[in-house]
Order: sequence, then structure tokens, then C-alpha cells
Amino acid sequence: MNHFDIIIIGGGPIGIACGIEAKKNGLSYLIIEKGCLVNSLFNYPVNMQFFSSSELLELDNIPFISKENKPRRSEALEYYRRVVTTHSLNIHLFETVVNAKKNKEDVFQITTTKENYTAKDVIIATGFYDIPNPLDIPGENLPKVSHYYTDPHYYAGMDVVVVGASNSSVDAALECYRKGAKVTMVIRDNEISSHVKYWVKPDIENRINEGSITALFNSNLKEITKNSVVIDNNNTEITIKNDFVLALTGYRPNFVFLEQLGVTLSKDNNQTPTYNTETMETNVTNLYLAGVVCGGLNTHTWFIENSRIHAVTILTHIISKYRYCRF
Repeated sequence: MNHFDIIIIGGGPIGIACGIEAKKNGLSYLIIEKGCLVNSLFNYPVNMQFFSSSELLELDNIPFISKENKPRRSEALEYYRRVVTTHSLNIHLFETVVNAKKNKEDVFQITTTKENYTAKDVIIATGFYDIPNPLDIPGENLPKVSHYYTDPHYYAGMDVVVVGASNSSVDAALECYRKGAKVTMVIRDNEISSHVKYWVKPDIENRINEGSITALFNSNLKEITKNSVVIDNNNTEITIKNDFVLALTGYRPNFVFLEQLGVTLSKDNNQTPTYNTETMETNVTNLYLAGVVCGGLNTHTWFIENSRIHAVTILTHIISKYRYCRF
């Protein structure tokens, strides 16, 4: 059967939470994920440690036990896999939604790389980790440039430029330095971001102060070449030797997909999607947003811990419209 009460696009923690609530309420549902289970978390750095404690990442009151108070990526992957298995959730992995629109009967038609589906309600829980913010400079497309960072061993003994001063940039700089890379951070502002994890911030500041890691504040990359980078440092152009660039400049939701579905975005720089904060329903009837996608470019607004409630909020609203019977 290819018709469902609800189709959930995105198989991350919040998409999983929505699936759990749909199943608990006796609704037919399908979670569609374009990659592996919790694909965004899988693509995090291998040694990443969460800012949140494990209990704040739990779903459906299923205990999340970790070795430390703040769990690591590998523990989160195992936890969410077990949650999906425990609930026997209906989820299709490695299946990409390529088109979604409403028909004349006010039903959503969903086309993926594998199948066609219909649903009365759709929940978008796609996060923001899929589309990097570009540098828009010459050389950005060279093979040595990456907008994602995974394992520091790859950069051992190399001259590495890390762009940015957020958590991902700081983690990459510290780990690459400790694997023997010569690290230069190119930072637009005049200090390390205040959003950096409080137990990591002193570490990076100490490494900078002692000269182990070079930090160029008030700086921007101007050009990337095969063997070097050109940097605007306090309005002075400098060129340094370089093997790899980690352009960890942040990521954005798939705004094209949201607009294709008819969701309006704010006219300011954040491009925040339009939705009712009490129901999570967008300006398109029966289309809901859940999780970090709600924040637009302001990606620090929503996290797993404060958006888990979206699943209950959405399903409560769907049930309240009396289109379905509870079982």
C-alpha cells in the first residue's frame, strides 16, 4: 500500500520521534530518509561529543545510557538505532524525495527515487546539515576543499586551514593539531564564538595563545589555489602554504524543497519558514515542520532536546482535526 495517513521526510532523531507518535496513535505512516539512519549524525566527526547530556537526547522515555554525561557520536548512533528497532518503525532508508505536491483532492503526492506515495499529512524533519554555506571564492571547488570534517588522521603532517570559529571548526582545529597537522584558523570575527562548548573553549584559546594553533582573526579567505591560500587579514593580503581547507562555514535547510511545497520564507536574512508555533503547521494546510528545519538560517535556535516536543505537538493537532480515529 502506497497511501499513508502521514509521510515523514527525514529519518533523524526528530523524524523518528514523529514516527513513534504516529504509531502510538494508530496512524499509518512512513519515514523516508535519503541516507542511512540518522544520516546527519552519521556524518558528524567521528570523535564528536554532544553539548547536551544524554537524557536530553532521549526519545519516548527510552533511557540513553552513555559512558560520560555528554555522549559521543558512536553512542548516539547506537541509541537511535535501538529506538527504531524497539518500536519497529516503518522507515525507508537511502530513498530520496525528488518531488512533492498536492493534487486536486488536497492529498500530497510524494515521488522518490524508488516509489510514488500519497498522504493526507506530511511532516518535514530534514534538518539543515545537507547544504553547506558556500565561500563563493575562486578555488572553492578544488579537491582539497571540504565543507565536512570527519577524521583528523587524514590531515596528519599537512598544512590545514580551518575556516570558522564555531564548535565544528574548533573541534577540527584541535583534533588535527593533535594528530600532527599545522593548523591555521581563519576567523571572520575578533574572537572564538561564544557558542563553543564551555569545556572546549579554554582549550582552543590556550592552544592559540601558546602558538600551537595559528588564529587569524578579522580575516576571510579570498582565494584557494593548489598549494596555497590567499587571506584578507585585517585588510592586509597574505598568502600561506596550504594542503587542505576545511571550510566549516555552517549549513542551511533545503529552502528550494520547502518553497516547492509552497512554504513561504521570511524576507530577512534568516529565511525562517512560516509555521504556527502552537501546531507546527505551515502556511500549507496539513504540512508540518519539525526540528531544526524550523529555524531557517538561524541554526542555533533548535536542537534535539528542545524540538523533541514537536512530534507530540504535531500529532496532537492532526488527531484534533478528527480526520482519523484512535485505535
